[in-house]
Amino acid sequence: EAEEDKCVKFESGLRPDIKQLIGFSEIRDFPTLTTKARICDEDGKAKSSYYKALNDRKGKSQDRGKPYDNK
Repeated sequence: EAEEDKCVKFESGLRPDIKQLIGFSEIRDFPTLTTKARICDEDGKAKSSYYKALNDRKGKSQDRGKPYDNK
């Protein structure tokens, strides 16, 4: 039961996005829980940096001028 309490306490301290991803699993093995939380965090960072790079690339390729010409 100490293991379960430890897991519940750990989950309560997680960021909401990670808690939402792994909370429904009700993992009660502490090493498994910490590993899953770390994987979720790394995936989130990878996704964030991917979209940031995509936006940076898209922003540079767009012409910042007016979308139409005044003739």
